[in-house]
Amino acid sequence: MTSYAAELLKNNDDAATRLRDLIDQHAVVRRKVTLSSGKEADYYVDLRRVTLHHEAGPLVGEVMLKMLDAAGISFDAAGGLTMGADPVGTAIMHAAAGQNRAIDSFVVRKAAKSYGMGRQVEGPDIKGRKVVVLEDTSTTGGSALQAVEGVRAAGGEVQAVAVIVDRDTGAKERIEEEAGVPCFYAYSKDDLGLS
Repeated sequence: MTSYAAELLKNNDDAATRLRDLIDQHAVVRRKVTLSSGKEADYYVDLRRVTLHHEAGPLVGEVMLKMLDAAGISFDAAGGLTMGADPVGTAIMHAAAGQNRAIDSFVVRKAAKSYGMGRQVEGPDIKGRKVVVLEDTSTTGGSALQAVEGVRAAGGEVQAVAVIVDRDTGAKERIEEEAGVPCFYAYSKDDLGLS
């Protein structure tokens, strides 16, 4: 599978190249770790070190928005399961605003609140709106699928799932099969030299 960034990297796209370098510099931890899925890996990609970084965060929004536009995905809001997706949605919202486009962000809780308005999806209402579910990185696809379920329960029309880094562990295929929507990723583990 080829990442979206692979073509941009071949063409020396400044944003894609710099973001890849920042991911490698700040987010890739090369040692044995246990992932949230319970699986073990020889490396960990802690993308919060990038999505919350002063230089990398805006690049995340730019690259992800370019990827979704290139795929022809039309959407009004982007977000996903808290916490990994939160800064990604915000970055896309700001990148879109820089192009005079109105794309909102939203946050999906793991469960609806038992108090207040009892919402599972926070932010501007997504009912009847086209949305993209986001994730920073995915191993099993479980978080994205949980977010898709929450978004659909709130009335959002999921157009796609978009991930910054795909670990090539079957998450993309699982998401596409179970959610019935395309799953796109900006960078593969090959782009980061993690094969």
